[in-house]
Amino acid sequence: MSDLYLKLVNTPVGKSAAQTLGLPSPNPLKRLKRVDQPYVEGDVLVAAGSGAKAVSTLGATLGASPANLFHATGLDTLDESSKVGNKAQALDVTGELNGKFSALVFDATGLKTPQELRALYDFFHPTIRKLAANGRILVIGQDPHTCRKAPQAAAQQSLEGFVRAMGKEIGKKGATANLIWMAPNAENQLDSSVRFFLSPRSAYVSGQFVRIGKADTAKATNPVAPLAGKVALVTGASRGIGASIAETLSRDGATVIGLDIPQALEDLKTVTDAIKGKALACDITDEKAPKLIADFIAKETGGVDFVVHNAGITRDKTLGNMPEHFWDMTIAVNLTAEELIDEELMHRSLLNENGRIVCISSISGIAGNFGQTNYSCAKSGVIGYVEAMSKQLKDGITINAIAPGFIETQMTAAMPFTIREAGRRMNSLSQGGQPIDVAEAIAWYCNPASAGVTGNVVRVCGQSLIGK
Repeated sequence: MSDLYLKLVNTPVGKSAAQTLGLPSPNPLKRLKRVDQPYVEGDVLVAAGSGAKAVSTLGATLGASPANLFHATGLDTLDESSKVGNKAQALDVTGELNGKFSALVFDATGLKTPQELRALYDFFHPTIRKLAANGRILVIGQDPHTCRKAPQAAAQQSLEGFVRAMGKEIGKKGATANLIWMAPNAENQLDSSVRFFLSPRSAYVSGQFVRIGKADTAKATNPVAPLAGKVALVTGASRGIGASIAETLSRDGATVIGLDIPQALEDLKTVTDAIKGKALACDITDEKAPKLIADFIAKETGGVDFVVHNAGITRDKTLGNMPEHFWDMTIAVNLTAEELIDEELMHRSLLNENGRIVCISSISGIAGNFGQTNYSCAKSGVIGYVEAMSKQLKDGITINAIAPGFIETQMTAAMPFTIREAGRRMNSLSQGGQPIDVAEAIAWYCNPASAGVTGNVVRVCGQSLIGK
């Protein structure tokens, strides 16, 4: 459904009226236009605090882009910024800054005390107002869980609050701010995540953090089709977010097995036929479903590289008025079926080495939602499942979750007007997301270069004001 308010306030008359009335005037988000589009363009300014460990790696990744690369100078706290490499031009941030930056990137991995956090102020204070519309802020830190001393852990944990606050300050520009926490010596795992968070693919992801661990360096892939030769299973693929996931993974080179209930087979075939995929009609709550799915994969492709658990339902009632079948069905579809399908595939060795499991949670599973004790319970359980499984999986297999916020789908289009408008505006970007926003985040998880990304729950919600 079209967001008429967003269109209106981006006309000269509408923008003037919104300013007069004190109404939000969100900037339309820019999303990926073509698969060979550079992940970042324009002017990119990089800075690093004392003891920075990732700055040279950032230089290699950014230096391979068509962006004009600069590094901050002018302050002692930013002295290590020059380690980004000789492709970057020096820029004195204490002087007059002309033009706009498409991205501001800061390496905070070496900060060891709260006093050293001053480097954040020294860099962002003079530059944040120079961030372009739809710009990107990305901070790299060390995972606080790996810090040996309390002051260092405090400094690194502080980055989360700092980035979340910045995201709320720049959201009106359609700009985003995100944080990568890496484990020590995990610099070789930064590339895919830096590219994602600086690109139009992450248009509706802001105020988030992702933890990156150590893993083997991935083999080089075709940037236009990084999933070529891979097979993906996508449940709930007949429409909406599921259809967009199937189309996006196919766009990136994967062969897609789309799964949905038998009643949706016609719509499912429309999706899979368009991407030259395969359709499987199956009720995932049927006790025979895991075996049926595994048999289909064994016969058709011999294995699967990506399992995307997108299928989900809501059965809303306040708990005192909720019939038991509402509870049982919601838990079965949104949580239990995922576990049983994964168990069957791994038991039969049908999930390939270096495979990816991606689960769909929800901000309802983080913050709770009125009338959705069943749904919130299930989606919170998904988070627990992902965190626990990430510690158990072997053979390079990763598992992560996406927690969507307000996404423009048939379901949200059916909401009452006032509830729909509130859902759209209650985030830092003041607009709803699109199914493609969820799909792009899943494609990032599935990228072979994302081997160090596991056990994460990233919200695709425009930095919703609901929850943390």
